[in-house]
Amino acid sequence: MLRIITQQADVKAELQRICDRTHDEQVLHKEATVREVLQAVKRQGDKAVLHYTDEFDNQILKAEELRVTGSELDAAYQQVSKDLLEAIRLASRQIEAFHRQRVPKSWVHFGDDDIVLGKRYTPVDRAGLYVPGGRASYPSTVLMNAIPAKVAGVPRIVIATPPGAQKAINPAVLVAAQEVGVQEIYRVGGAQAIAALAYGTETIPKVDVITGPGNIYVTLAKKLVYGTVGIDSLAGPSEVLIIADEGANPVHVATDLLAQAEHDPIAAAILLTTDPALAKNVQVAIERQLVDHPRRIDTEKAIAHYGLIVLVESLEAAAELSNEFAPEHLELEVKDPWAVLPNIRHAGAIFLGYSTPEAVGDYLAGPNHTLPTSGAARYASALGVETFLKHSSIIQYSQTALNKVAGAIDALATAEGLPSHADSVKRRIQQDE
Repeated sequence: MLRIITQQADVKAELQRICDRTHDEQVLHKEATVREVLQAVKRQGDKAVLHYTDEFDNQILKAEELRVTGSELDAAYQQVSKDLLEAIRLASRQIEAFHRQRVPKSWVHFGDDDIVLGKRYTPVDRAGLYVPGGRASYPSTVLMNAIPAKVAGVPRIVIATPPGAQKAINPAVLVAAQEVGVQEIYRVGGAQAIAALAYGTETIPKVDVITGPGNIYVTLAKKLVYGTVGIDSLAGPSEVLIIADEGANPVHVATDLLAQAEHDPIAAAILLTTDPALAKNVQVAIERQLVDHPRRIDTEKAIAHYGLIVLVESLEAAAELSNEFAPEHLELEVKDPWAVLPNIRHAGAIFLGYSTPEAVGDYLAGPNHTLPTSGAARYASALGVETFLKHSSIIQYSQTALNKVAGAIDALATAEGLPSHADSVKRRIQQDE
């Protein structure tokens, strides 16, 4: 049963509890396991990857089976429907069009005294994309990670994804990868996949940036290898927060909450509403839709532990609570969402109006669905082209320009006790004289 809270004193505590749902003692135990996996893969390469694939995924592989073959890639097209292929291609076009608008431009400014300043953007050499798999398939994750990397100009992109039954990779994932030009795919998942991408093995290349969501082991592994490689974010269990008024359809709101809860037993689904009748009707609609739900057990767990309906006095109060929670996905199912939007400061992605379910953004609207979770939207943003780019400063001074600032540099360097810094300017000035 999805709980309804009316006592405001309990609301903030409950929202904080849900936000902190991955910070418990069990996580510390899992982190110890992840550290062991990382060190083993770093030392033993393929041998450790194969060992943990057997132990965690129950798949016995040989080193030569880690990389998906060309024949498997070709065969994948025969295993997906025409409708799915067309949907993948439509989503690819939409996502690419959006991300091409976000490419930072290098620039150079020519100032007085022949001073040249600028910023130069260059892509990383290699990107590793993690795509969850095993029991489910996520071709949309392939598109959301690979397309920004392609747009950024990354020359080598590889995918790691866990194998399913009979060592197979879901054909939809393989087709999606090929549609965006990625053919280097490895059947490995979990912490061992992150380790292989971070450190490199005999078969799997070391990359510069790792992106993509995964379970808690994948998230912890990304956290621990950060610094050896770059990462997009520490994407935790998925979450949605819906702000709804009396005009919202309770069946639609219930479906949107379940669409988040079905991801994971610790996914969060929260409704803030000004309408007591809507709260009750959503609660009833949730129970009805759960009856024949194919993922009922996991979905019920999420709803029971991390689902919540909160009655608020106003949409302004709802916006303030949302800002404190900083949700991954925020739906504004209200009559005038543009009036509420200025009050929203923290959210990974914002869906406006009654006709914009989160699923639109998950699949093909264009903006990325790899988003900050667990309150990280307070300081982090969606995965994008920038994730795969670095920028370098460009600086050039003429002798005239250097002469003019020599005194200031000398004063600052002397104040910091760095005489050679000062000398590096003084000697150029003396030489000029």
